[in-house]
Amino acid sequence: MEVLVFLVPLAITLGFLGLMGFLWSLRSGQYEDLDGAAWRAIADDEPAEAVVEVQSQQQQKGSTAGCR
Repeated sequence: MEVLVFLVPLAITLGFLGLMGFLWSLRSGQYEDLDGAAWRAIADDEPAEAVVEVQSQQQQKGSTAGCR
């Protein structure tokens, strides 16, 4: 029974921290656009040619950076 003296305040503290985290996420706008992130992951905004061009530019930068 003595352990309850430790566990009850710990549970209350953790619950309060969880509530504060939830309220912080509400204020920072975490729940304003629930569907947007899922659609951005699926959407293919850039055409495939642009992606290949960016990859080749990055490879060129990487090869020139290695020469220095």
